[in-house]
Amino acid sequence: MARRYDGRTTTFSPEGRLYQVEYAMEAISHAGTAIGIVSKDGVVMAAEKKIVSKLLDNVDMEKMYRIDEHISCVVAGITADANTLVNYTRLAAQRYKYSYGEPMPVENLVKQVCNVKQSYTQYGGMRPYGVSFLYAGYDEHFGYQLYHSDPSGNYGGWKATAIGANNQAAQDILKTDWKEDLSLMDALMLAVKVMGKTMDSTSLTPEKLEFSSITRDDNGKVSYHTLKHEEVERLIKRGSKDLKKGEETSTA
Repeated sequence: MARRYDGRTTTFSPEGRLYQVEYAMEAISHAGTAIGIVSKDGVVMAAEKKIVSKLLDNVDMEKMYRIDEHISCVVAGITADANTLVNYTRLAAQRYKYSYGEPMPVENLVKQVCNVKQSYTQYGGMRPYGVSFLYAGYDEHFGYQLYHSDPSGNYGGWKATAIGANNQAAQDILKTDWKEDLSLMDALMLAVKVMGKTMDSTSLTPEKLEFSSITRDDNGKVSYHTLKHEEVERLIKRGSKDLKKGEETSTA
């Protein structure tokens, strides 16, 4: 039955489903895991980097992008699709700043990009974007924020969430361990724990992980920081120790 209705994004099945959009979402479930966590003093994002071959040169396989000074994102899915949407998002943010003289509110930017994604599910001759985003940002209206958007153009605000492979297992851990008063370091440790339990790899290494954060300094300036190789290595070591202590405590 599905084969009769999955040729176009503009054709509904008798059950009211758009199969091409669902297939795009399925493609995302095979991508590397990415998570976002809101803490009391920042937003943390982590992503799994899929290493295709050890023969690859040391190219930048980034999954995290800085949109503006106060907004960043992490992607899961088809990277080429993500690059196109990231370029559009950056341009939209700069146009808003040029027109109004202030940074674009985070939700306004997410909504504008989602309108573009939705249009690719409504007109013939186009396919949906095969990528999901987690947007992290700060504005004076709602403080620290985290949004998730999918290929259908839907979006929602979250305190902590995950996309990509094993996202359901990651969300189960986040539901249990996330708290309102998490510090930035606590959020980073939680991110390490989630990645350690959901990644297919047997061990965590800086080559397989990316971490970033959105924070504010004492003067109120918002900054985006990507953790360097040495910082990720220290974070993994600390996270591994805490995980072993937790397992020993639960066993005892």
